[in-house]
Amino acid sequence: MATGNGAGDGTAGAAGPDSEPGTELKRTIGRRVLLVFVVGDILGAGIYALTGKVAGEVGGAIWLPFVLAFALAALTATAYAELVGKFPQAAGAALYANRAFHRPFVTFMVAFAVMMSGITSASAAARAFGGDYLTEFVSVPTLLAAYAFLALVTAVNLVGISESIKVNLVLTAIETSGLLVIIAIGAWSLATGAGEPARALELDPEAGWVGVLGGTALAFYALLGFEDSVNLAEECQQPRRDFPRALFAGIGIAAAIYLAVAFTSSMLVETDVLEASTGPLLEVVKVAGVAFPPALFALIALLAVSNTALINMIMASRLVYGMAQEGIVPKVLGRVHRGRQTPFVAIAFTVAIAFTLITTGDLSGLADTTVLLLLLVFACVNVSVLVLRRAPADPENPAPAFRAPTWAPALGATASLVLASPLTGRDGAVYLRAAILLGVGVVLYLLNRLATRRGRAASAEVGAEH
Repeated sequence: MATGNGAGDGTAGAAGPDSEPGTELKRTIGRRVLLVFVVGDILGAGIYALTGKVAGEVGGAIWLPFVLAFALAALTATAYAELVGKFPQAAGAALYANRAFHRPFVTFMVAFAVMMSGITSASAAARAFGGDYLTEFVSVPTLLAAYAFLALVTAVNLVGISESIKVNLVLTAIETSGLLVIIAIGAWSLATGAGEPARALELDPEAGWVGVLGGTALAFYALLGFEDSVNLAEECQQPRRDFPRALFAGIGIAAAIYLAVAFTSSMLVETDVLEASTGPLLEVVKVAGVAFPPALFALIALLAVSNTALINMIMASRLVYGMAQEGIVPKVLGRVHRGRQTPFVAIAFTVAIAFTLITTGDLSGLADTTVLLLLLVFACVNVSVLVLRRAPADPENPAPAFRAPTWAPALGATASLVLASPLTGRDGAVYLRAAILLGVGVVLYLLNRLATRRGRAASAEVGAEH
């Protein structure tokens, strides 16, 4: 196992010399790669596919929901930055809930919600793959395209984290270039007097605050991903030092790009056109009046969607691996391939769920389900960081390099619950889907407890006979 500098970083949970063979992860990720990973995880399917849906909620001022969504993300990011410094392990939010509340059921449900949100997000990206961007090249059934797409993503994930990160680096560069093309188009349009900048400042008078909240909830999907990086803590070389810097820098870079793209989209394309399109940024390229081939931009968008799915499936599988290491789920899910050193059982488990979810809803429904699940998790994480400050110091986990101001996680928890509430005007079907998914988690938890009790009882009987 390549430990890099992680061993000297006081990393808890990292496999040591006496660790069980086949359960170790490589420490291959440095600060710069982690920063690119955070940016690449945020940029992707959301901004490429849902910009028009946000416009449908608020009108021309698409940037406003993005500003509010990024503010909420920044609040919650302070909690994650502090917690990953205390517990630099792969289990993420589930680990934090476990340490804060010491309630196995709460831990399990947080872990289950995070896992399902990653898989629903990847499923949404798979559905987006068959939209207007793909039709620039070929017309195929959405489900067929989604299944083939997800199979390819799984193959990359199985190869290994180092190889997957390299693919992520390439795809991040490509998807960023596409967004920079949109920003360049916006700058050129402003310089030449094209477009209608005033439209980007208009709010739909019928939307009101409900529309703004609804738009913020949708925009939040476009920036999800910053929280996924905590699940790479066990594969980072210096997680306590590098993670906070990479996290906040990544959020800031993504925020600047998204706001410029949102303003450009509204300035150049009418709101109703954006709302009706599953490839809203392609509409910007088509009306820009510059010599940039729409087909080339469509290809960039498809690769951006691919990156979103790859990152989410990487994170979902690593989360399952971390849960297995913590004893929350069966140990078999923590098995690592001896050759590739990847959690192959966890990967197979998550992709099976993703294939099932692809058939359960459309792009917007799966995206909104992802947001709802993660908002509940964010509320829990924000509360956890405050609870854990009252716990005695752990000699095995030194004080984190970053400490969040108390008001930030408190406000983050409140804002998360507000955006998760019906005040946003969210479709009832989204709540139903989320309730069913969480209900499945409750059933699995009860079945697991029953199996554990029977196993203990059987062991006790065998011991008594001997």
